[in-house]
Amino acid sequence: MQININQELSLRTVALEDANAVFALTDASRTYLREWLPWLDFTKEVADTTAYIEGCIKGHEANSSLSLVIIFRDEIVGIAGFNTINHSNKVAAIGYWLSEGAQGHGIMSKTVEALLQYAFVELQLNKVEIRAAVGNSKSRAIPERLGFINEGTIRAAEWLYDHYVDHVVYGMLASEWKQQSEN
Repeated sequence: MQININQELSLRTVALEDANAVFALTDASRTYLREWLPWLDFTKEVADTTAYIEGCIKGHEANSSLSLVIIFRDEIVGIAGFNTINHSNKVAAIGYWLSEGAQGHGIMSKTVEALLQYAFVELQLNKVEIRAAVGNSKSRAIPERLGFINEGTIRAAEWLYDHYVDHVVYGMLASEWKQQSEN
């Protein structure tokens, strides 16, 4: 699957052939990403990224998740997609990360806009959620900029290496997205 956002930016289903590039990107951004992502210490070699991608492929085949590489100017710069897709309740949770060098181009806002369109139009979902650590202002800025509703805080939602962090839960309903799209 591929979503072309503009001439410079697209999303594509992650594939095993991406393992080297995704690992290299992860490794180069390790210190930056480690502040808010709990899996960096478990991603020590290409084989770890390959195992991650195999899990992504299984989730996609089971129709329970969708992981996409973010391609900016012909290079993979991050990962985004639906960490979970609950078809029974018509809800999906978006997750994303972007390399430090790719920040500041509006990449993630455009990526999440494309994911919202896919969720509400193609998947016919009713709600999309984004969860971010309370202190992760860059990650929180995305749903806030795009008109998500702050639905509350989950205390001690995630273990980050040596401490718990609270998560803010943001939600957008299909009806809210449609209203925004019409304005």
